[in-house]
Amino acid sequence: MSKRALRSFERSLPMALLRAREAVMKRFLPTLREHNLSAQQWRVIRALRDEDGSDITELAGRCYLLGPSLSRILQNLERRKLIRRQQAQDDNRRSLIYLTEAGNALFHAVAPHSMQRYEDITDKFGYGKLELLYELLEELVEKLDVGEDAQHGDEKQGDKAA
Repeated sequence: MSKRALRSFERSLPMALLRAREAVMKRFLPTLREHNLSAQQWRVIRALRDEDGSDITELAGRCYLLGPSLSRILQNLERRKLIRRQQAQDDNRRSLIYLTEAGNALFHAVAPHSMQRYEDITDKFGYGKLELLYELLEELVEKLDVGEDAQHGDEKQGDKAA
């Protein structure tokens, strides 16, 4: 075991990432609240806007949401007539989620405000630094995920053997 001291709470990577997330989300939340949306609901709408007709498992993965959370979000958006479900033609057990006309209209109402927030962040932080941040975060994810599936696969195999 290493003799180095545990890094301070404020300098821990999870806390630094959370502080950065909170600083960024403070810019977006007022607009989302004006449109009666949570950050997670907006994430789902944005994902569907990019790939309309997504199944629930794919959507959960793309939005980094757990199934039960996504289920509640979809129920809310469906009640508000922002999305609709339709059975997949190739598999009746699967349903696909689509934005409705109202969902697309909401996207178009919120998107310009979101784009303005991105411009504000870029102005404050700098285009080059922001692009570098995206690259570094993506690299961090890639490096940490290498071998992750194999490791979890081994754990699952161990569970089956037990």
